[in-house]
Amino acid sequence: MNNPFVMMRQTFSQIGRNMNMTVASMFSITAILLILGIFFIILVNINNISDSVKENFGEVQINLTNAVDEVKVKEMMDEFKPMDGVENVSFLSREAAMENFKKKWGANADLLDKLEVNPLPNAIVVKVSDIEKADGIVKRAEGMQGIEKINYAQNTIDKLIKISNYIQLGALILIAALLAISIVVVSNTIKLTVLAREREITIMKYVGATNWFIRGPFLLEGIIIGLISAAVSSVVIAAIYHQVVANFGFDFALLMSTGFAPEEFLIKNLIVVYVALGVSIGSCGSIISMRRFLDT
Repeated sequence: MNNPFVMMRQTFSQIGRNMNMTVASMFSITAILLILGIFFIILVNINNISDSVKENFGEVQINLTNAVDEVKVKEMMDEFKPMDGVENVSFLSREAAMENFKKKWGANADLLDKLEVNPLPNAIVVKVSDIEKADGIVKRAEGMQGIEKINYAQNTIDKLIKISNYIQLGALILIAALLAISIVVVSNTIKLTVLAREREITIMKYVGATNWFIRGPFLLEGIIIGLISAAVSSVVIAAIYHQVVANFGFDFALLMSTGFAPEEFLIKNLIVVYVALGVSIGSCGSIISMRRFLDT
């Protein structure tokens, strides 16, 4: 009875006999994992944006129009240097800005090489020694000619923290609800198999089979359902994220001043999460479905 090959044979036999419900369970869990994966991606990228913004917390970046020449740039920089709270003033060319973007994009930097024209503007970067003085610098910049946009991290950080907190709270509530639904789905699927073998299970107990020998195939069935769902979800979410990065990565970088979270890092971590959730959902569903027949 302790032969693992016997347990495996029973497990796949059960899956074959109840194939329709097994497939339905896999689809349900896969859909739930995909939703969780989308929330995971959103949270990771929000944190990535927050980290990038915090790196520039003490900076005010003033993007310039193409009409501003070198002489005008020097005059503007000279206006900022004597201001209270200014630590340093530097010029950031569009070429240097592109190189910075490439460093942030890492393995995805080759996508930027396909651009025929560099769309990034020249900019003046004002390093602030006293954050409380940054508003005065922003107001001075707003009164100048040739300013395209002013990027100041403080307002962005405040908004990101609020958005991140709301999304994290919503994600936790949704994750708890979806996990509960997943466990119920797997539990009901395996329960059908258990009911079909109720008489056989009773006989096995009479002849001395241990609870774990009886429970083993059902537990393994739940784990297999969870792992297959995790594998399918990983492939689908990886393909979706790759397309999103390829099609919207540069626009996102222009808007948020940082690229998407690296694909390799995100997908590796998501696979670990999916496997853990798949095994947990399958195991819990199997154990719950067997409570009526076995002591737990």
